[in-house]
Amino acid sequence: MTEHERVHLQARYEHELFEHVLPFWEMHSPDPVHGGYFNNLDRDGTVYDTTKHIWLLARQVWMFSKLYRLVEQRKSWRSLATSGMTFLRNHALRPDGRVYFALARDGQPIYQQRKIFTECFYALALSEHGRATDHPAQVEEAKLMVERIWDWAYDWSKVGRPALAGTAPSQMLAVPMMLLNLLEEVMIDANCSSEINDCFKRIQLHVHGSRVFESVAPDGNRLEGPDGRLMNPGHVIEAGWFLQQAAIRAERSDMIELARNMIRNAQAFGWDEEHGGLYYFMDAEGFSPVQLEWSMKLWWPHCEALYAHLLNYALTSNPDDLAAFRKVDDYTFRHFVDTEYGEWFGYCDREGRVTHRFKGGPYKGCFHVPRALWLCWQLLSNWPARDN
Repeated sequence: MTEHERVHLQARYEHELFEHVLPFWEMHSPDPVHGGYFNNLDRDGTVYDTTKHIWLLARQVWMFSKLYRLVEQRKSWRSLATSGMTFLRNHALRPDGRVYFALARDGQPIYQQRKIFTECFYALALSEHGRATDHPAQVEEAKLMVERIWDWAYDWSKVGRPALAGTAPSQMLAVPMMLLNLLEEVMIDANCSSEINDCFKRIQLHVHGSRVFESVAPDGNRLEGPDGRLMNPGHVIEAGWFLQQAAIRAERSDMIELARNMIRNAQAFGWDEEHGGLYYFMDAEGFSPVQLEWSMKLWWPHCEALYAHLLNYALTSNPDDLAAFRKVDDYTFRHFVDTEYGEWFGYCDREGRVTHRFKGGPYKGCFHVPRALWLCWQLLSNWPARDN
């Protein structure tokens, strides 16, 4: 990468983040009546559903808290983050330590998932908000929540999902990668080396040569049927850079190399050579994936790939990593960016045509886009001096 290209990319990512993406959420998402945020926003920011999805609210608290703490102490960012955190603390947390998945506008509960991920994002929000606003009690509370999540992580009967007799025992890649992220974000100042190593080992179980499977048996063996063949390129890439950052801090060269190869291999097997973009799901043996949306191109895998490839290149100077970054960068900015209203579209068909015009929905909020832009801008702004 030439210095000219680096400077150009740095300016473009900075402009996209601070002028096009964040202002969309600052303008349209705050709920002036009940606090917190609307996350179901149409293309122009119009609220089309007042249901509040908690893992998205928590991610938005994390995002604005992180920006306030590490980028600039803007009062508007702190106020927005605190509004979301206050709403979460008043309405989302149940007496038993679980966190609701969806609430009505005024905070009345609507839906409770039998998974652990809403709790994960609540803990991330609580920890980062506490650090940003100098409330150490919140950080300690977040640590206690991580300990509870750790206890629930591999036995979901503890969160209300029964283990039925006909169901083959399995482990999802999402669990160890999310736990690793929690350890890195919430428990960063604690001695969690054994827990981090456990996450390393569990992620390794999903890696079979160049392929990384979404679900495996608890011992790492392949599962039968479509679940056992399922690969999610975006998830592998996101897990890859989570693993890479943790492995660098742990000085684990074996895990660093594994992380790099996970990212590179996911790009290789997940890229649509005919139409461009990363497939959402793939079947390892070439059968049609049973997920009807398998061939769609979603915003978040491309967001994760932007940072993952750029990080690989920053660490290795390998031209193949730069080529992968350029390929994803070109596709992403041509298909997802909305130059008229700001923010990004989330869903395209295989050919790259936008299928859903909204900017926020039950699974898309203020997170993957601004996080990727911020991480890439930060990396480009502090580029390794050895690169010429």
